Amino acid sequence: MTIREAAAALGAEILHDKFTDADLSGAYTSDLLSDVMANAKDGGALITIQAHKNTVAVATLVNISVIIVCNSRPIPEDFLASAADEGIALLLTKENQFTVSGKLYKLLN
Repeated sequence: MTIREAAAALGAEILHDKFTDADLSGAYTSDLLSDVMANAKDGGALITIQAHKNTVAVATLVNISVIIVCNSRPIPEDFLASAADEGIALLLTKENQFTVSGKLYKLLN
């Protein structure tokens, strides 16, 4: 399943178009960025409420393809610009992490 297909299935908004529509290899849900660095897998999605530039930096370190921000969190302009600059897709959803994690798990398995 590609990033755009996942966004459509989740009803999530794609916030910029400066990314490669890659196949997702999995997902990781966490709001603790050190946990993401230690455990997230290459080419997956990060499901979080952390909407700041450091989230993009961590996603870049572990080669995350897409950040899914939950709970309709406000998206700062520098966060959006950083994700676009790094080619990391950025999605926004009104749903919480539990719901998004369950839906994405079902879609990917």
